Amino acid sequence: MKLSFFLLFFLVIQGIAPGQTQSIHAFNEGLYVENVHSYGREVLYSDPLAHALAVGTLPSPTEGQSYISGKEEIWKSLSANEEGKFTGRLRRGYLYLSYNSDKSQKALLKISGNSMVYVNGIPRAGDIYGDGWLFLPVSLKKGENKIMVRFNGLWSGISAELQLDPKPVTLHVADATLPDKVLGSESDQMTGAVVVINATDRPIQDAQLESSINGRSRMVTLPHIPPMTFRKVPFEVDASAMTEKGEYNCTLQLHVGKEVSDTQEIALYARDGTEEHYKQTFISQIDGSVQYYGVAPQKGGPDDNPALFLSVHGAGVEAIGQARAYSLKDWGVLVAPTNRRPRGFNWEDWGRIDALEVLEIAREKYRPDPERIYLTGHSMGGHGTWYLGATYPGKWAAIAPCAGYPTLMGYGSADGRIPENASTDTEKTLLRASNPSDVIQLAHNYQASGVYIHHGDADRVVPVNYARQMRGVLAAFHPDFSYFEYPGGSHWFGSESVDWPPLFDYFRWHQIPADSSVNTIDFTTANPAVSDSYKWAHIQQQTVPLEYSRVKLERAPDRSGISGTTENVSILGLDVSNFPLDSLLTLELDGIRLEWVKNSDNMLYLHRSQETWEFGQTPNPYDKGIYRNGTFKEPFNHRMILIYGTSGSKEEKEWAYNKARLDAETWYYRGNGAVDIIADREFDLAVHGDRGVILYGNADTNRAWNLLLAHSPIQVNRKEIRVGETVYSGEDLGAYFMVPRKDHPQRSVAVISGTGNAGRQTLFANQYFAGGSGFPDYVIFRADLPVVGLEAILASGYYQNDWSLPED
Repeated sequence: MKLSFFLLFFLVIQGIAPGQTQSIHAFNEGLYVENVHSYGREVLYSDPLAHALAVGTLPSPTEGQSYISGKEEIWKSLSANEEGKFTGRLRRGYLYLSYNSDKSQKALLKISGNSMVYVNGIPRAGDIYGDGWLFLPVSLKKGENKIMVRFNGLWSGISAELQLDPKPVTLHVADATLPDKVLGSESDQMTGAVVVINATDRPIQDAQLESSINGRSRMVTLPHIPPMTFRKVPFEVDASAMTEKGEYNCTLQLHVGKEVSDTQEIALYARDGTEEHYKQTFISQIDGSVQYYGVAPQKGGPDDNPALFLSVHGAGVEAIGQARAYSLKDWGVLVAPTNRRPRGFNWEDWGRIDALEVLEIAREKYRPDPERIYLTGHSMGGHGTWYLGATYPGKWAAIAPCAGYPTLMGYGSADGRIPENASTDTEKTLLRASNPSDVIQLAHNYQASGVYIHHGDADRVVPVNYARQMRGVLAAFHPDFSYFEYPGGSHWFGSESVDWPPLFDYFRWHQIPADSSVNTIDFTTANPAVSDSYKWAHIQQQTVPLEYSRVKLERAPDRSGISGTTENVSILGLDVSNFPLDSLLTLELDGIRLEWVKNSDNMLYLHRSQETWEFGQTPNPYDKGIYRNGTFKEPFNHRMILIYGTSGSKEEKEWAYNKARLDAETWYYRGNGAVDIIADREFDLAVHGDRGVILYGNADTNRAWNLLLAHSPIQVNRKEIRVGETVYSGEDLGAYFMVPRKDHPQRSVAVISGTGNAGRQTLFANQYFAGGSGFPDYVIFRADLPVVGLEAILASGYYQNDWSLPED
C-alpha cells in the first residue's frame, strides 16, 4: 500500500473532511496526590506509585482513598482555574485525569508543566518547564483512558488537553531552530529545523521538506520518523534573495509520498553582521541535529585575530538573548552557545560538549587570537563558567562567573542536587560518576587563568554567599583573581549583570601563556575522557576510575628535567617537544628517578607499575583512557542510535519501543535533539559503525545483542543477570550498563535491560538525562528500587582499564 493512499485512507476512516477543524477536549477536573516521589541527579529515586503502576497493584484513583494501601497520602479533587490550569502549593505528586472515548482513535496530548506522563500505563515525555510546544501523539482506546501526570510542583500550574482527530502527519514550528542571514556572508544556504509529528501507526520513510522564500526553493529528504511520535527534522533555505535587512516570510511544505501533508509559515531575518546581534546554526556532532548559537559581532566589522568571548547563559535564557545582553566590543566577538536548551544540562554533560562545539566553530570562523579567548556567564551560566573553567584549564585567558553557583551539590535547580555525602560504599560508587561536576575538587585548575567574580550583594536567587565561598577557596592559592559585589544588585540588575566594564577591562589584561613559558603544572581531573591535560602534562589513564587524578609537576627552566608528584595516575604523557634532540632529560616522579635521551618522539609515556614508573608505549586506544573512559552515559555522546528489541512477547516488544521512544522524546525536550530509533533487525555494523549505541532489551529479546554484546562481561536474559561469575536470578531485575564496541576504539554501547516485566518497568525512570547525574559503568538492581532505594542495588561499579570487571 503506498503511503499517500494510506494517508487518504486514514483521513476517511477518521471522518476528517478537508478543512475540518479538529475538536479539543480540555481537562478541567482531576484528582491529585502529593509528596509521593523524589527524583534527582543519581540512579536512586523514590516513587512507590510508579512501582505499583509497573507491577499492576495500583488501585484505581478514588477521591478520599489512599493512593496505595497503607499510605497516608490520599487522592483529592482538583479543578482547573479560569486559565485552564491546575494550580496549588503542591509538591512532588501526580495528577490523575481520565477521558472517556466513544471509539478507538488517535489524538495529540498537550500537557504543560509536568515532568512526565503515563497514558494508559505507557510513559511519555513531560514539558517540565511549561514551554507549551510539546504535543504527544497518543492512541486512545474505546472507553476510559487513564492519564497519570507526574509533577514536581504545581505553583505555575499544569494545563492539559486532547486534540482529537488530528491530521496524520503535521508540521509544528513553535519550537523551530532558525538561523539569521548575515548580509555579506559568502554562503546563501542556511539550515533550520522544525518538528514533524507522526500520528499514525506506520513509520514515515519517504517524506521531504520544501522551503520557499521569495521564489527560491530548497527540498531535503527527511530522516525516518517512527510511528506515534515526533522528530525535529532539518530543512535548508536558499537565502540568496535575502539581500536587505529585515523580516522575510518562508513557506515550509511537508511532502509525504506524493501528498502535501502540511504547510506552515516561518519568519526569517537578514541582519547586518557588523552592527547587529545574530543567530547561526550548525550540525552537532553529538546527535546530528541542528543547533544554534548567538553572536555579538565585533563592533565596526571583523579584523584579524580579534579576542573571542564565550558567554554561557542562565536557566531559561535563549542563547541569542544572552548575546544581546552585551554591547558590541571593538576588540572582540562574543558567541553564546545554547547548552542545547535554555535550561538544558546545566552546562554539564551534553551542555559541556555543546559549548566546546561552538568554541571550535568560532575559532574556525572568526580566527581569534589564540592567546585572547575568554569565558563568562550568568546564573546557571555562572556555574557553567566555574565548571568549564575548572575542567579545561589552558583554554581561557581569564574567566568571569557572574551571579554563579559553583556546584550542583550546593545548588541544584529543577533536577535537585547531587548528593554530597554517601552513607554506604555502594552509594559512594554511584556518586563517584558525578565527580567531574565538583569544581571545588578541581579548584587548583583555576591557576591557569585569571578569575573575575561578579555578583550582586542582594541576589536572592543565587545568594552572594556562593561568590564568597569561591573567593575563600581561591584566596588559599590563586595569585591573580578579582572580586566585586555590586552594591544593591539583585540576581539581574540590567545589562551590567554581565556586560560590566571592569570585567572586560580585566579580560584585556590577560592572555593565555604559551606552553613553553609554563613550567609549573597543578592539574586535576576526574575523567580523562572529559578533560585529560593542561599544557604539556597529559593524564592518559587512571588507576581508580572516576576518582580524582592529580599531577603537580615542575619543569626546570633550562629544560633539563621534570619533577613532581602524581595521584591516581596509571599512564602519564609528557609533551617533550621543547627539549633539544639528543638532550638528557631527568625525571623524578613520586620519588622515582628516571633518565631519558630525547629522540624524535615528542610525547613521552610513563606507565605506573606497582610502586614504580617505567617508560612505556603509546596507550592502547581500545583501553580506558582519553577517548573512552566509561560511565553509562558516555555512549550518548557519539551520534547515538536507539535500537529496540523485536523478539519475544508482545509485552516485551512494546516495552522496548515505548522506552526507546520515551528516551528520544526526553532527549528532544531537554536537548533540542533528534535521534534515530530503529528495530534490532535494521542494525548494520557497516552502516552504523561509527555510532554510539543505546540498546533496549536483553539477549532473548533484542536481535542485535550477540552482534554487539557477545563479548560483554555482563549478560542478561529473561531469567537472570550474570556479572562475571556472579548470577542474579529472578524476573524482577533491571540493569543499566555500558560496554565498549570491539569494532571501534572510541564508541560504546549503553544497555537498558531487564529480566521480567517488573524489572523493565523500573527503567522508565530516565534521570540520566539530568545534567551532572552520576551513572557508573554498570548498575544492577531489583524492581523494588523505587520503594526501598539503596537496598535494591545488587551490583555497581567500574570496569578496569582493560574493560574487565574489577577484582573482588
